[in-house]
Amino acid sequence: MPHPIDPAFEAYPLRRLADAALGRARELGVAHADFRLERIRDAHVRLRDGRTEAALDSTDVGFAVRVVHEGAWGFAAGVDLTVDAAVRVAEEAVAVARVSRSIADASGSDERVELAPEPVYADAVWVSAYEVNPFEVPEAERIALLAQWSRDLLAADGVDHVDASLMAVQENKFYADTAGTSTTQQRVRLHPQLTAMAVNGGAFESMRTLAPPVGRGWEYLTGTGWDWKAELAELPSLLAERVAAPSVEAGTYDLVIDPGNLWLTIHESIGHATELDRALGYEAAYAGTSFATFDKLNTLKYGSEIMQVTGDRTAEHGLATIGYDDEGVATQSWDLVKDGVLVGYQLDRNMARMQGFGRSNGCAFADSPAHVPVQRMANVSLKPAAEDRSTADLIGGVERGLYIMGDKSWSIDMQRYNFQFTGQRAYRIENGKLAGQVKDFAYQATTTDFWGSMEALGGPSTYVFGGAFNCGKAQPGQVAAVGHGCPSALFRGVRVLNTVQEAGR
Repeated sequence: MPHPIDPAFEAYPLRRLADAALGRARELGVAHADFRLERIRDAHVRLRDGRTEAALDSTDVGFAVRVVHEGAWGFAAGVDLTVDAAVRVAEEAVAVARVSRSIADASGSDERVELAPEPVYADAVWVSAYEVNPFEVPEAERIALLAQWSRDLLAADGVDHVDASLMAVQENKFYADTAGTSTTQQRVRLHPQLTAMAVNGGAFESMRTLAPPVGRGWEYLTGTGWDWKAELAELPSLLAERVAAPSVEAGTYDLVIDPGNLWLTIHESIGHATELDRALGYEAAYAGTSFATFDKLNTLKYGSEIMQVTGDRTAEHGLATIGYDDEGVATQSWDLVKDGVLVGYQLDRNMARMQGFGRSNGCAFADSPAHVPVQRMANVSLKPAAEDRSTADLIGGVERGLYIMGDKSWSIDMQRYNFQFTGQRAYRIENGKLAGQVKDFAYQATTTDFWGSMEALGGPSTYVFGGAFNCGKAQPGQVAAVGHGCPSALFRGVRVLNTVQEAGR
């Protein structure tokens, strides 16, 4: 059964403040106004060698009013949860819109903000899928579990240090607008991580868990959705093998890439590239625009014909999953790449109307009550093969290659086109079999060459739903949790670098 909305959040004067703010905005003649009250609770614990280094628990509460007035945006925020403050913030938002309109007129711009239509959702409620709210688990219990796991790793031969961390978030939002939509939502997410380290002749080698962050509750750390016992038991031997591993020989390889690594390549080369504000050039200062410009819609050959990529704000346990976005749009699932061709973008209501889309697909999000909603990434995922092909089957089809697991460092240009990625570990593939780890590796390609080289996909049993808590965008900067599901995949003829040689060492 779904959990109820936290009564402590519902005790805030949500509707009274919304009515006051929206009523004042109407009096001032706005074309649209929305009100958003949020409470975001973050908890973070970090341990070093089983001892607590940091334990933080913070709560951010506030509200925002956004308006469209005279064809311009206006936005203001406040923290005083009173009717007088709500009215004042609405007036400030309208004043900002008037200044924005004056600046636009003075510059000769005739661009006007208009929002794509959306049905009205009155008194809608949505709660994410989880069993145990992590904030109902005492902090001491959370720390004790990480400490025990750390001690178990430290007891293994070859492990000199262990870092452990856990981030938990509970996000509550109330939204209302002048069209009549009102939504109340709650979601939780977790990001646990352990890293074992070995000191090798003055140098450090490390091996990190591959367990992804998730839109789940505390049950994730006690056996639901991931086998922590098995992964932690294997970590010391994987670290020892890495310490003894030879440096990779640079060259061209066939790659079998595990979901624990491929999700990040999807995020950087597809997720950000298919944000419509980047494709149109409205987002440029923070990490650039996109090579996948709007004129290429329905014609750009993004990858091979087996490439099917969706944007999805509805997937269970997804980090970007929500019931309604921060513009009151019911979230959806849609195609971004179909049969290897670019067929869609991620949209908010303004971008959707501007480019002739009938409706937004629910990608507006603000990371705090003090920030304006911007177009943010959905769960962007690569579909698996219909037949249940295993990762071992993919490896079996490679004569000379690498099997890459886990994310690590990455680099991509300002057009989301030229990139390189490393990983937690890589194994040589010789005649269809794994032949031990190598290190100092990175794979390099352009986005379309890389995805065009994808020859085969693993089936549903290889599919993993991963992602990140810390996707950055906008100015002032905002972060958002984003999810990416994918299977294992086989890529032919990809360039692999030796990172030590590239660094001149």
